[in-house]
Amino acid sequence: MSLGGQQQPNITVSNTAELERVAKTRKNLDVAEEYKKLKTKENANFVVIGHVDAGKSTLMGRLLYDLGVVDERTLKKYKQEAEKIGKSSFAFAWVLDQTSEERSRGVTIDIASNKFETENCSYTILDAPGHKDFIPNMIAGASQADFAVLVIDSTTGEFETGFNFRGQTKEHTLLVRSMGVQRIIVAVNKLDNANWSSARFEEITAQIGQFLTTAGFNPKNVSFVPCSGLTGANVTKKPKEGLIPWYTGGTLVDELEKTKPSKRAIEKPFRLTVADVFRGGVMHPVSVAGRVDAGSVQVGDILVDMPTGERAAVKAIEVDDEQRDWAIAGHNAVLHLAGIEIDHIRQGDILCDPTHPIPAVSSFNMKILAFESITPMMVDIHRGRLNTAGRVAKMIAVYDKATGTVTKKKPRHILAGGLASITVQVDNGPGVIGGGTIPVEVGTRIVLRAFGQTVAAGLVEA
Repeated sequence: MSLGGQQQPNITVSNTAELERVAKTRKNLDVAEEYKKLKTKENANFVVIGHVDAGKSTLMGRLLYDLGVVDERTLKKYKQEAEKIGKSSFAFAWVLDQTSEERSRGVTIDIASNKFETENCSYTILDAPGHKDFIPNMIAGASQADFAVLVIDSTTGEFETGFNFRGQTKEHTLLVRSMGVQRIIVAVNKLDNANWSSARFEEITAQIGQFLTTAGFNPKNVSFVPCSGLTGANVTKKPKEGLIPWYTGGTLVDELEKTKPSKRAIEKPFRLTVADVFRGGVMHPVSVAGRVDAGSVQVGDILVDMPTGERAAVKAIEVDDEQRDWAIAGHNAVLHLAGIEIDHIRQGDILCDPTHPIPAVSSFNMKILAFESITPMMVDIHRGRLNTAGRVAKMIAVYDKATGTVTKKKPRHILAGGLASITVQVDNGPGVIGGGTIPVEVGTRIVLRAFGQTVAAGLVEA
C-alpha cells in the first residue's frame, strides 16, 4: 500500500461543548463569492535564495527602504546599531534579520518575512538562510513560495565559491524547483564590485542559465537582473545614466511585477500548513500562522489537525494583520483557535477540512529525482516546516527520464541524476514527534536529506 498505516482523526470528548459554541458563530458565507467581491490586489509569496553572504537580506532591505516600507529614521537607527558592533554595511540586512544572533553572526537563520506592495500586487518576501546548517529553514520558505529570487554575489571568487559543489547556490536552486517553483529571477548582485562589467555579467548568466535549464527551469521563466543591494542601483529605480550602458532590461521590481502568482486551489478541501504556533493574547490563547494551501476557511469552522487528529474551532481570522471573516487559498493567515491545547499542535501540522482530512501515514511511495546515490538508508524527511526521521525502505523501480518507462525493477541502488520510485518509512522510535506518522497525500512534495546534504526530492505517489 502506497500510503501505509493511515491514522484516523479522533474527537476528544472534553472539548465538544466549546467546539459547538464556536460553530454557532458561523455565518455560512460563500467564500468564493466574497473573494470575488473583495477588490484587492493579487498577493504573491517569493523566496529569496542563494549562497551565504550573497547579499540576500541587504538586497531585500534596500528594496523595502526604497519602496518606503522602512523609513529613514528606522534605517538610521539600524546603521548606528550596526556601527557599534563594527558591521556598518549590515544596516539594510537588519531590516529582515531581527534576532541578536542573526545580527551578530551576520547571517539569516530562520525565515524572515516582510510585506510590500507595488501598483499591481501585494508581495510577501521569504528571506531564506543561505548557510548550509539552516537548509531545513530554507525548505520551509520554499514550500510557501510562488516564485524565487536567486541572489548571486558577482564578486570575483565569491560567485565561483557559491556555485561550486560545496556552495549553496545549486542546492537551493534544486530545492525550490523540487518544491514546485517554476519562475526564477536571478539578481546578479554586487556587480558594482566588477565596475558593472558586461563580460562578468554574461559569464555569470551563461553558467547559471545552463544550470537552471538542467535543473528543469524553462528558459522563458528565467530573468537576469544586474544590481547592487548596497547602493540600490537597478533595484527599484534605473541606475544613473551611463552606469550600465549595455543593459536595456528592467529593474528588480520590474521583474517582480511581471510575475503572476501561482494558480490558487480554491475549490479543493481546506489545507493550511502551520508555520508558527503562539499565544495571541488573553482572548486567543491558541493561535497559528501559515499559508492557506488550498480551499477556504471562515469563522466558526471546525478543523482537524493532522497528524494528531484533534479538532479545533476557528474563533477569529486575520489576513495581512486585518480581521476577516474568512481566508482563501494563497492567503497568509492567522487563525485563532478554540477547543485545542497549544501543546497539541506544532509547526508542520496540517489543519484540514474534517470531512476530507489529509492522511497521516507511517510509510508512503514517492517518485524522486536523486541528487546523490540512493540505497536503503536513513534519511531526514522534509515536508514544508515539518521534518522527521525516516528511511528509504524499498527501491521500487528506475525509469528512463526521456520516456518514463521502467528500465529496472527492484534496483539495489539509484545513481545520482536517476528518476525512480521508492518507499519511505517514517521512524517510530522513542521521542519521535507525531507518533511515527506524517501528514501527506498524493502530490505532496517531499525532500530527503542525509549526511548534511539533499539526496533526493519528489512527489508522493498514489
